[in-house]
Amino acid sequence: MKITIFWTGYVWLVAGTCFADMWHHVMCIDVDESKIQKLTEWIIPIYEPGLSELVVKNFNNWNLQFSTDAQAGVLFWEVVISAVGTPPDKENNHKADLKYVKQVAKTFWEHIDSYKVFVNKSTVPVGTGEICEKIIQDEINHRWETITFDIASNPEFLREWNAIQDFMKPDRVVIGVENKKSKQILEELYKPISKNGYQIISTNIKSAEVIKYASNAFLATKLSFINEIANFAEVVWADIEDISRGMWSDSRIGRKFLSAGIWYGGSCFPKDIEALLQTGKENWIDFKILSDTQIVNERQKLIVIDKLQKYISIAGSTISIWGLSYKPNTDDIRDAPSIQIMKRLIDLWVSQIKTYDPEAMDRMKELFKDRSDIISFHDVSSDALSDSDALLLLTEWGEFKNPDFTEIKNQMKWNLIIDGRNIWKKDKLKKLGIVYEWIGK
Repeated sequence: MKITIFWTGYVWLVAGTCFADMWHHVMCIDVDESKIQKLTEWIIPIYEPGLSELVVKNFNNWNLQFSTDAQAGVLFWEVVISAVGTPPDKENNHKADLKYVKQVAKTFWEHIDSYKVFVNKSTVPVGTGEICEKIIQDEINHRWETITFDIASNPEFLREWNAIQDFMKPDRVVIGVENKKSKQILEELYKPISKNGYQIISTNIKSAEVIKYASNAFLATKLSFINEIANFAEVVWADIEDISRGMWSDSRIGRKFLSAGIWYGGSCFPKDIEALLQTGKENWIDFKILSDTQIVNERQKLIVIDKLQKYISIAGSTISIWGLSYKPNTDDIRDAPSIQIMKRLIDLWVSQIKTYDPEAMDRMKELFKDRSDIISFHDVSSDALSDSDALLLLTEWGEFKNPDFTEIKNQMKWNLIIDGRNIWKKDKLKKLGIVYEWIGK
């Protein structure tokens, strides 16, 4: 099939490339000319294992192309996918901002000349399909034309660093449609996946729109729950790892998203929960559990600061940070714990913050470019430790799993480590004379 995808953001670049690898013909459209030029030169703007090789392979076999020509994108074939961002609208109660989605719908009606399916793959509030349908249909009516089209919803569930695997071997593919014709087209689109036994769930459009938000909200709630239990465990001298193991051994609960630590971040959970809360209010529904999930997560943000202040005065101190991205194996710093923690350290008059991350430092340098007087970025993890009063572990990168703690202790001014991800063992560090704090123990 021939597919056009509007926008080449993180997930959608992966999705477009994977569609191409299934021998669909894919055109990725973006308004950013420099980004498109770089993509045609195989310069990939994101860090995702295996993506560069897949882009080159499918670009060379003519299954994948990049363009800024919106008209060519709409005329390309039957399926036009809107995959633009839906950031929180800070001026409107942090509701999902649909201006980019509406712009793609407008572009669609400007150039549509025959039957096509307009697919929302962005994370959008329930009812967005109806909004897009009205935008398109009103213009077609205004033009006195009889062109037909269908609207569909096809939310994504890809995780950064695992995105290619998640696309090719998904837990499920959700398609929201309102008639047999559009259903058959989307099922054909995913036929290379479904024939390998992976589940295709067909619903109406509104159900598909809610599934994405409900899934993310549930996972975020699970994380906030275990973090609250972890804070309780510390007070009563229990061990959160034992508690988690006792919980996830129950098949009804499961192991994933039951690891305590500092709060959840990233590009999805925070904005999706806020958007769902606001959509609930518009429909006279008060999501009490989600409100509490949000409160717990906000409170968890600065727990490492509280632990730090148990031992030292932050004013005038030098603090080392290992890990800047919101999770390992990505350079994504959107709503990363490190951002709020560094801002709080600066507010408390820290003298120096020395940081290291394998992938995210360039993005963080740009964000804190006006604080180079306080924040430094180091190419080697050990270089970020010299004369430090404390080390904060904020992201569980693989290279941090088994460091030389004797070297760490020798390089630091004082021997305080706060592990925000519970990846080290207290007994080992205690024998070396290191003061060690973790979450929920």
